[in-house]
Amino acid sequence: MVSSAAACAGPKDGGAEGGAGGDEPRRGGTLTVLNAEPQTDFDPARLYTSGGGNVPSLVFRTLTTRNREDGAAGTEVVPDLATDTGRPNKDATVWTYTLKEGLKYEDGTPITSADVKYGIERSFAAELSGGAPYLRDWLIGGDTYQGPFKAGADGEKGKGLASIVVPDDRTIVFKLRKPEGEFPYLATQTQFTPVPKDRDTGTRYEERPLSSGPYRVVENENDGERLVLKRNPHWDEKTDPERKAYPDTIDVRSGLDPAVINQRLSTGSGADASAVTTDTNLGPAELARIGDDKELAGRVGTGRFGYVNYLAFNPKVKPFDDIAVRKAISYAVNRTSVINAAGGSALAEPATTFLPEQKAFGHTAYDHFPAGKTGDPDKARQLLKKAGHQNLTITLTHSTEQNRQTSPEVATAVQEALKKAGITVELQGLESNAFNERRWSAKKAPGFFLSRWGADWPSGAPFLAPIFDGRQIVEDGSNYNHAQLDDPAVNNEIDEINKLTDLDAAAERWGALDRRIGERALDVPLFHPVYKRLYGKNVKNVVISDWTGVLDISQVSVK
Repeated sequence: MVSSAAACAGPKDGGAEGGAGGDEPRRGGTLTVLNAEPQTDFDPARLYTSGGGNVPSLVFRTLTTRNREDGAAGTEVVPDLATDTGRPNKDATVWTYTLKEGLKYEDGTPITSADVKYGIERSFAAELSGGAPYLRDWLIGGDTYQGPFKAGADGEKGKGLASIVVPDDRTIVFKLRKPEGEFPYLATQTQFTPVPKDRDTGTRYEERPLSSGPYRVVENENDGERLVLKRNPHWDEKTDPERKAYPDTIDVRSGLDPAVINQRLSTGSGADASAVTTDTNLGPAELARIGDDKELAGRVGTGRFGYVNYLAFNPKVKPFDDIAVRKAISYAVNRTSVINAAGGSALAEPATTFLPEQKAFGHTAYDHFPAGKTGDPDKARQLLKKAGHQNLTITLTHSTEQNRQTSPEVATAVQEALKKAGITVELQGLESNAFNERRWSAKKAPGFFLSRWGADWPSGAPFLAPIFDGRQIVEDGSNYNHAQLDDPAVNNEIDEINKLTDLDAAAERWGALDRRIGERALDVPLFHPVYKRLYGKNVKNVVISDWTGVLDISQVSVK
């Protein structure tokens, strides 16, 4: 997933000083959500589970979900609609789920396994694109299936996927093309939301989706600019221990200026005293002001999402085909200046590994090109001289967007560090859309550019496979394998790890693979972002997990 937060630990892990304690959580009241980005396309076929700062999971339940706890405990996958996280066959190519008893939609009708099957099938329709792409690759027949709205090869319209079997109303079986030990993680995606076929309105379903969660949609204005949620009277908390659903109403207001959001949360007047944001960070200047105010400082939640910002190399472009050049740049980078450009140490933590520093991802500490906090330009010069590169001039491509991640400030920090090693860096700034089009193109990718990557779930699989699996190189389309690495040994190890259903064992293998790939200097990890977000003074029970890194609305209560 290319996250925009994302995409993210809380009070128990360096998070907020207040909010989790104090008054006991209570039911009732209205929680206001103040966000910059509208909650567009509010259809489970078109969303990621983590999309919208947890808002979708208030309405859409899935077979599994994330554990709603602070920090590392929140990276665990747990049952949601299903009785467990799934039962695999011996080689993890078949996964079986059983639905809990007594599940109902907002209108009181029962939720069935056929509804889950149909909800997944409709996500294959071109007009409902936008969700996670894995099912196309994982399910047998998924690569050619076009959804239930179009006629198949035999001319029959509304045909389903034969690789999803529903032997009865509570059982659903998935047949996969290859072993996938992390299927329970995938089953957290909103594509696994049940949708009754007779209630489907196609592209208009987002306006009034049928709720399987604790809240139902009562207003959806301007394609998610304002979303009002009220209690679902048929939601049974006995079947849903994860979502607390304390407020009676959740009022999501979007399209706001980030500075306005932080000012409103800081002042906390009227309804804003019971407000949160799930997409607006505090900036360096705002953090400096808050640091002098004990009350405000106690209302800052800290989040860490599985995310890495890095320098990417395309070895098909000279001189980056020479590993000596890539190693020299790795030694020359000054991570302290980069972090300062990204907002300072409160908003970014130095990285020498591609995988984030969290156990769930399999993080294994390594630094193949140790250069200290400020770089080692002398070591870089030695490498370049030995390799015959004198007076090297290169181009660094970056976005002109002021996002503190792939921004001109970060690019300039890299430029200044490499200059000390005798490398002249010319900066090429591109508008955001043009930048993304270039960096994700196998044919047009620059030789050297700023990039970032976030995982769809807390594991090494969605982190390493899209970036380094040679079979995922896309010649015509979005190619995330920036180095265009196609190493049979790496590809095979990815396959072997994917067979594991023991997620701890898999994590250890992902960490080892990250370390092995890192020796090739195909990228330079720079930093992992940290999220600092204000919440209202009447907000209680703040929970921020390492799965999303943002405040979990399903846990919040208001005075």
